[in-house]
Amino acid sequence: MNIKELPTPSYVVDEKLLRRNLEILQSVQDRTGCNILLALKGFSMHAVFPLVGQYLKGIAASSLFEARLGFEEMGKEVHVYSPAYIEEEFDELLGYCDHMVFNSFDQWRKFRDKVKKHPRKIECGIRVNPEYSEIATDIYNPCYRNSRLGVTLANFKPEELEGIDGLHFHTLCEQNSDTLERTIKVVEEKFGEHLKRMKWLNLGGGHHITRPDYDLETLVRCILYLKEKYGVEIYLEPGEAIALNTGFLVSKVLDIVDNGMKIAILDASAACHMPDVLEMPYRPAIINGGEPGEYPYTYRFGGNTCLAGDVIGDYSFAEPLKPGDKLIFCDMAHYTMVKNNMFNGVNLPNIMLYNEEEGFKMIRRFGYEDFKNRLS
Repeated sequence: MNIKELPTPSYVVDEKLLRRNLEILQSVQDRTGCNILLALKGFSMHAVFPLVGQYLKGIAASSLFEARLGFEEMGKEVHVYSPAYIEEEFDELLGYCDHMVFNSFDQWRKFRDKVKKHPRKIECGIRVNPEYSEIATDIYNPCYRNSRLGVTLANFKPEELEGIDGLHFHTLCEQNSDTLERTIKVVEEKFGEHLKRMKWLNLGGGHHITRPDYDLETLVRCILYLKEKYGVEIYLEPGEAIALNTGFLVSKVLDIVDNGMKIAILDASAACHMPDVLEMPYRPAIINGGEPGEYPYTYRFGGNTCLAGDVIGDYSFAEPLKPGDKLIFCDMAHYTMVKNNMFNGVNLPNIMLYNEEEGFKMIRRFGYEDFKNRLS
């Protein structure tokens, strides 16, 4: 990619890299007969939904708007889960979805008559919480102590399973298939007897299937084991795995200040454009950038908001930086566009698509009206 003429900041998604991920996911579907969905909470760039739809079975949504977006822009299966459904939105939501997962038996009782009376067949499920997870960061752990997500064994009601077609669990976050294998053992111990009554089992998201070190063989073995033992159809709904390592954020150095170290102020912001840097936290890789002190010139990168903690991280370079230099942050397709914001009136990055045949294509520019219309 020649980024010299690119406007900044810009998210750039590489179509070739995206297709590579989709081919890996397709291979899992082909080998196991499972169904893989795109979880829109991780990646909702609908300009590429037609491409994604060539490989995957549909989308997984957590809200009315996500469900509608998947229904309108991909036109394949729409699966919905929410911690609690909003009654005023429910009738419209039914018009978009094929599968609906409930977070509690109270929610199931509240809405089941509406689901049954709907002219289309909508398959229903209950999300279970096996109270087992290997996620270290609580904000991303669905099974941490006193979690609101899913029905625990103590609260599971077998007598209310009439009309329920499947079970759903989601306990992973950016993890390999060995974690899934250990999790399945716990799910079986607690809910295995009920799986035999089900038509399908949804293994949720958090599967880093397209990561280079991901163990595909263990995933395939887990899926086939569940299908053979319980006779269930298997669904997975990763978000990151679709867009992992497919996107970049191109930013520009605006100024360099000195306060005990060199600090480069960019036109990209951790707070606005890559919130996971502050939430996780994590330090995104930069092309040609190293760890602090690895190369002769070390800089702290800060965003252009007035938030004191709007800091991306510390990086070193072989040559000194200067205002106007462009930087390329890696793995910026997932949990960026879906989570970004216009705090401080800072504009959102452009959204761009790249392929080798056509080069860069501008998908969306943002401006003042986008900022104004979100407010009152």
